[in-house]
Amino acid sequence: MLLYSPHSTPRLQYVIGFISKELFDEPIVITTDKEAFLQAEGFRLNYSDAEFSEEDFYIRRTLLLFEKDIRPKEIDCFELNYYKVFFETAGDLPFDIFAASFYLLSRYEEYLLHEKDEYPRYLHTQSLAYRERFLNMPLINIWLQELKKALVKKFPGMVFRHPSFKFIPTYDIDMAYSYLHKGWKRNIGGFLRSVGSGQWSAALERIRVLRGKQRDPFDAFEWLDSLHLYCRMKAYYFFLVAGEKSLYDKNISPAKKPMVELIRYHAAGYRVGVHPSWQSGDDEALLATEIDCMASITDKKTVMSRQHYIRFTLPETYRRLIQYGIGEDFSMGYGSINGFRASVASSFYWYDLEKEEQTSLRLFPFCFMDATAYYEQKYTHSQAMTELMQYYHLIRKVNGLMVTIWHNSFLGSDPVFDGWKKLYEIFLKEEVYWDV
Repeated sequence: MLLYSPHSTPRLQYVIGFISKELFDEPIVITTDKEAFLQAEGFRLNYSDAEFSEEDFYIRRTLLLFEKDIRPKEIDCFELNYYKVFFETAGDLPFDIFAASFYLLSRYEEYLLHEKDEYPRYLHTQSLAYRERFLNMPLINIWLQELKKALVKKFPGMVFRHPSFKFIPTYDIDMAYSYLHKGWKRNIGGFLRSVGSGQWSAALERIRVLRGKQRDPFDAFEWLDSLHLYCRMKAYYFFLVAGEKSLYDKNISPAKKPMVELIRYHAAGYRVGVHPSWQSGDDEALLATEIDCMASITDKKTVMSRQHYIRFTLPETYRRLIQYGIGEDFSMGYGSINGFRASVASSFYWYDLEKEEQTSLRLFPFCFMDATAYYEQKYTHSQAMTELMQYYHLIRKVNGLMVTIWHNSFLGSDPVFDGWKKLYEIFLKEEVYWDV
């Protein structure tokens, strides 16, 4: 398909490239030559200020993709076929799908002046998706289905690609073990705290685990191996390898042999990445050290990451990841609420809005995290299952990508998380059908 625009900008090229990948096997070609466009044969899309012919698919452009600055936008949402849209315009679609998709994919609003939460992260309540109540929807994918219907109406012979639903199970290993390999000081301190607060069962459990009489309550690794084998899934693991312990970084030291062996074991059978520590958010040198640490342990280049506590700031965090060789990041979501931060259930390349360029960093957005459902949303495991199934059905309907985050601590035997392991097993084995 040929697309005419009076100007070709990096923003326009970026969003058209994304939509081409989602809808077609061949890329949409952009031209700024009006005469060449009018003389061209085949399917034509006019993205300009004036309609040329009823034979063309026409979307009257808005200005976002042709601006070079970042400024607050007055956005008025309205409904189209029961879904929210914005940037109202005229033509064969009543809204500028290109500009609206770019606004959401680029995380435009996160470059504007905003408040941060306690961690500190972009506060999800400031987002358009939260305010307009579409945070729980892969809205861009839904829009693309509407575009597809409109194109077929105009061009009955148009051929589209047929993507399949895809699921990627991912795990953050923030704390590999509850008691094991933590050293005698941490274990004695933990034991005394349990006794002092009257938690005798926890104190006795610690002793049994350390004596080898009971499996560590966070050790769900063999069980996960069996689950992945049964479901024929290839999982992704992200390991926290902070050299120094802090308030938010409490994993086993990567210098300890058991931790090295655990990472190497998973690197041999799964895709593994780094889980940049909380401390690395304030110290860029630590990020480089942790990426190098993972590479040294696995004897492979570290190319995947997910930020611990989903702590990232645009554009600084992503620029650092690119600088140190990360090509795929799985942090695009909120740590404070589940849903679709970028309103999409597809992978996409990060657009650096300040530099006005598409980067090499590919983002894999997640829609659900166990810790968010439990700690932030205060869900029971039953409520979490309802939410999971809601996202599953929505994403499957648009043949999108579903990424979930789980922690080994939720999937072990810790009574605090009773019921969550069974929830996950049922979700993978019985409730859904995976195309893998």
